Amino acid sequence: MKTRYPIDRFYKPIIIFIQREKSSGIILGISVLLAIILANSPLSEKYFQFFEHTFGFEFDGKSYLNFNLLHWINDGLMAVFFFVIGLELKREIVAGELSNARKAILPIGAALKNMIFPALIYLLLNPTGETHNGWGIPMATDIAFALGILYFLGNRIPVSLKIFLTVLAVVDDLGAVLVIAFFYTSSISFYNLLLGLIFVLIMYSGNRLGVRNMYFYAFFGIIGVWTAFLLSGVHATIAAVIAAFTIPADVTIKEFSYIKKIQLALHKFKNIDPNGKPTLSHSQFKILNDIRRDTRLAIPPLQRLEHSLHPIVNFVILPIFALANAGFTIEIDWDKLLESHVALGVFSGLLFGKVIGVFGVSWLFIKFRIAPLPVGMNLRNLLGVSLLAAVGFTMSLFINSLAFTNPTYLWQAKFGIFGASLLGGILGYLILRTKPT
Repeated sequence: MKTRYPIDRFYKPIIIFIQREKSSGIILGISVLLAIILANSPLSEKYFQFFEHTFGFEFDGKSYLNFNLLHWINDGLMAVFFFVIGLELKREIVAGELSNARKAILPIGAALKNMIFPALIYLLLNPTGETHNGWGIPMATDIAFALGILYFLGNRIPVSLKIFLTVLAVVDDLGAVLVIAFFYTSSISFYNLLLGLIFVLIMYSGNRLGVRNMYFYAFFGIIGVWTAFLLSGVHATIAAVIAAFTIPADVTIKEFSYIKKIQLALHKFKNIDPNGKPTLSHSQFKILNDIRRDTRLAIPPLQRLEHSLHPIVNFVILPIFALANAGFTIEIDWDKLLESHVALGVFSGLLFGKVIGVFGVSWLFIKFRIAPLPVGMNLRNLLGVSLLAAVGFTMSLFINSLAFTNPTYLWQAKFGIFGASLLGGILGYLILRTKPT
């Protein structure tokens, strides 16, 4: 029987909240709302100035990695977010939905068009000039928000729809990473880039040699790969994805061997007479410690790390990112908003481009029998999920910070992101919530 302590009343509800799939979307939404409130309050000036504070490292009179707080959040904390995306991608490729070619065709095809059509619509409205740089903004889908809306619907939607949106968003994230790598990277220092790739090779070699200690990968991943890529000019978040692919995805103890070991250990533990004291006997402690070790070895390091980092990403990193990047003044100056086609391009790309890309292309794939419609899904589900794909908060805001330096264009793009995300989220929710008559 489990012993209950007074503190359980405090932390147990928190643990239950964190474990719910929709909770991360709620926290992210609160962070976005708080950022908008601060940006439009009397504290507005202090809010924006706070993220301009700089800090770095100094050695022998020279400064290194001296960036402002916003830069540290976008290139530092968000590297952890992209690292988790890399882990998810590798897991899906090794043993998930992306490992089955037939099942993967529909969400992968939809994801590719989910990126292409929004970019094309934006480019039609912004063919030249500085505004041209924002074409990558409407390509992204925010998986935390989109899945959060889905989970609010509970049993109204089939599990296959959640899997479809997850795979679509993961592939979409990979596309966004490649776009950042090839189109939103500054001048490159090939020396630092080569150094970073050497560290990647060390991590990969460690994987092949059987190194399972996470401190090894953390050291070479952060001190080596991330720092070298940051100094190379290639966006540091790319380093995080590459580093994630070096994490071992296999187990040290196979399933059958693990079952035998645990059964034998439990049998031994059962036959030890209790000592009648709060602490364990030496024999009891050794057996339980062996069970813990074997259980750890029976879980792939990739999944163990992904499971550990998800709460940190969802409840710490993404809310901080949203708080730092989502703030914008909502007092609408229509002349300022419409002096370029940035807001219209982002809005149209996200809302209409996603529907054309996801629903339109998926419908064609199904009609011409290129790929089957997942079991339990229908065209109404597909339309609803294509609208949810228009929710582009996190990734769109991130690419916006890379695409523009002009405050006006940054503001216009944010307006387009929020407008399309809000409308797409509401329409998608209503369509999925309504049962067909």
